[in-house]
Amino acid sequence: MKRVLGVLAGLLALTATAKPVQKPVVYELEGTKFEGVLVYDDAVKTPRPGLVLVPNWLGVNDPNVKQAVQVAGKQYVIFVADLYGQAVRPKNTDEAAKAAGTVKGDRNLLRARVNKALDVLRTEGKAVKLDAKKLGAIGFCLGGTAALELARSGAPVAGVVSFHGGLDAPLPAAEGSITAKVLALHGAEDPFVPPAEVKGFEEEMRKAKADWELVSYGGAVHSFTDVDANAPGQFQYNAKVARRAYLAMNNFFAEAFAK
Repeated sequence: MKRVLGVLAGLLALTATAKPVQKPVVYELEGTKFEGVLVYDDAVKTPRPGLVLVPNWLGVNDPNVKQAVQVAGKQYVIFVADLYGQAVRPKNTDEAAKAAGTVKGDRNLLRARVNKALDVLRTEGKAVKLDAKKLGAIGFCLGGTAALELARSGAPVAGVVSFHGGLDAPLPAAEGSITAKVLALHGAEDPFVPPAEVKGFEEEMRKAKADWELVSYGGAVHSFTDVDANAPGQFQYNAKVARRAYLAMNNFFAEAFAK
């Protein structure tokens, strides 16, 4: 992703008075230093919900932070999570695949890192009008998997949203362990998340007795929100589906945060 998602600009109605802040935050977990980014509009003086945003496999980079600015708008305080560590910043897809494989292949590690990002959001949000009673998480591709693992870990968040994330569960949720509402936004033709994986996710959510939704978008493949994705049949941006998915996210959190 190299450009700001134009569809989000219109969708979230950013105005000329917006004052987006992008604050780098260095933190540590088990001896490793990480660097995420706190994103919020400092023109807003009333409390807002907070979201951990886990980016795609390229991790914390300028395009993914710009995406977070667009998602945040005036609605949310967002913390862009660093899953890899401050010293790991993939420069290409080969490096991204290696870094992503490390964390995706160890779900306990993945859960620990996304939960730490949630802790950082709580701490850093105190000074920027975060409503700490209204927290959630979203993620894209690998980040979508991370958001689901946050829910599977039993984290006390209102809801999580996965955008074209992996749905497999090496550590499936136990009955009653998921307290968050779950929304999985999936491309029906995604070759990297085959029907058997989708079915397994559905069965897992039922057994866990979770409050969950799966939206399967016809004609969409992987990375349907990524404007630079252009590998037909594999990774491909879909403006119509991206617009629907962001609307679904906002409606989902409006309900999840209503209480």
